[in-house]
Amino acid sequence: MTEVTLAVVGGGLRGLTYARRAHATGAGRVVAVAEPDPGRRAAFAAEFGIRPERAYDDWKALAAAGRLAAAAVIATHDRLHTDPAVTLADLGYHILLEKPMATDEEESVMIADAAQRNGIMLAVCHVLRYTPYTRVVKELLDSGRIGRLVSVQHLESVGWWHQAHSFVRGHWRRQDTSAPMLLAKACHDIDWLVHLFGRPPVRVSSFGSLSHFRASERPAEAADRCLDCPLEPTCPYSAPRLYLGCLGDPDSEFWPLSAVTPGRTEEAVLEALRTGPYGRCVYACDNDVVDHQEVVMEFDDGATCSFTMSAFTPLEHRRTRLFGTHGHIDGDGLSLRVVDFRTGTEETLHTQDLTGPSAADGHGGGDEGLTDAFLAAVATGDASLLRSSATESLMTHRVVWAAERARHTASVVTL
Repeated sequence: MTEVTLAVVGGGLRGLTYARRAHATGAGRVVAVAEPDPGRRAAFAAEFGIRPERAYDDWKALAAAGRLAAAAVIATHDRLHTDPAVTLADLGYHILLEKPMATDEEESVMIADAAQRNGIMLAVCHVLRYTPYTRVVKELLDSGRIGRLVSVQHLESVGWWHQAHSFVRGHWRRQDTSAPMLLAKACHDIDWLVHLFGRPPVRVSSFGSLSHFRASERPAEAADRCLDCPLEPTCPYSAPRLYLGCLGDPDSEFWPLSAVTPGRTEEAVLEALRTGPYGRCVYACDNDVVDHQEVVMEFDDGATCSFTMSAFTPLEHRRTRLFGTHGHIDGDGLSLRVVDFRTGTEETLHTQDLTGPSAADGHGGGDEGLTDAFLAAVATGDASLLRSSATESLMTHRVVWAAERARHTASVVTL
């Protein structure tokens, strides 16, 4: 298969993840990068052997150089997707776009329209579609193994410390600078559930709030920073415990520690916690995204689906129960218990020894599966190798926005 050349816009965690997979398999070669942070840009260019003149401090400079590669990875922050995606599509790049497409519907439509008018492939990084686990679940449903799908229960276990890291202290803590929690975190799950049903819902409702990580929940003795707090040793959200505990573990140093500091010493971590956002008390931050949310969907045949996203869990694989007219499937992200009502038999299917539930662990093989599929699609010109198009991703994003409207208006939204 032809090696696909890549330009990467955004050299952080997600950009590195896709670039490293492309490099490791030999299916892709990174030839250019746009990254505003000089240290991160230099490290990225050195790792992939990018020529100095092809390491840009801004995506606009990369775009001004013309089409430098067959495809582009756009892994900027959520609110910075639209302009590079539209511009690079107009230059003829095929695009691997980190989720969400954009933070509002109008800009997402602009991106989908740009892909269509330029005839390029655009894959939004709905990585859950690309796991071996998902493939088995979808095959079971499509084969009629449990009859007609009637209802689904689905849980996303965000993880108590992950919520504190990313959505209380971190980049995705505020709707005005990032996106609502349901879009920033759980558009994966809404897309996955729609994928299982094979069509969008017709009605959506939702409930949820920021119930715990707020000033009213703050203990009287708590300090503004963990390093000054007498409660830190027993607090479940202790920043020193979390981040000092990452030292010496390459996976944990890659994530979550890389968001906190580029240093890999106790002194560097403590300095970051003393001066940076990740050392703040979780009850004294400027966060406003929800820490738990429910979404209920109804489909055209009366089938229903309930989705729960909660911070108050371990960080684990998603758990899903699927109820059909002829059987039941209970899945934990690794294995599937399948019960057949017609025969009374029960079977457990082990999809494979997956690596883990988080972004750092490759989303259960989804990061690798998506990267491989995208590179193969570009190399062969076969868009059918991708499990969703720009149009389909836009559709599932619209379900997320409908759920947010329902939550804010205490209503049921008809799509």
